[in-house]
Amino acid sequence: MGTRTAAQRRADARISYQERFAACPANRLLDRIGDKWVAVVVKELAGGPRRYGELARAIAGASQKMLTETLRGLERDGLVARTVTPAVPVRVDYALTPLGRSLLPVMDAVHDWAEQNIARIDDAREEYDTRQG
Repeated sequence: MGTRTAAQRRADARISYQERFAACPANRLLDRIGDKWVAVVVKELAGGPRRYGELARAIAGASQKMLTETLRGLERDGLVARTVTPAVPVRVDYALTPLGRSLLPVMDAVHDWAEQNIARIDDAREEYDTRQG
């Protein structure tokens, strides 16, 4: 076994850290709910099942592509259930699953914390930027 350089050791340490980071349940969840439209979609579905068109109108800032991708991702994660009712036109409803509903208190806590602390974060950022400038 040869001697490894400091750069090789740093590269190995970086890979090891990235593997641990990717496997961490909290990081995986934060990565998922941190997606741009996830919190908004979950909030909209908290009141009960919604048709795709209702969601699209309620979340007007999301493109059709982004809304569809977000719903598919949440469905894949088991947080949202998609129900297709054969009709003309086809009716597609989305609803939170029990797992998705169990996420609501967590998201409410994050929302409450943000409401209570965002002004302090904004102040800290402004102070930091002033020092850096």
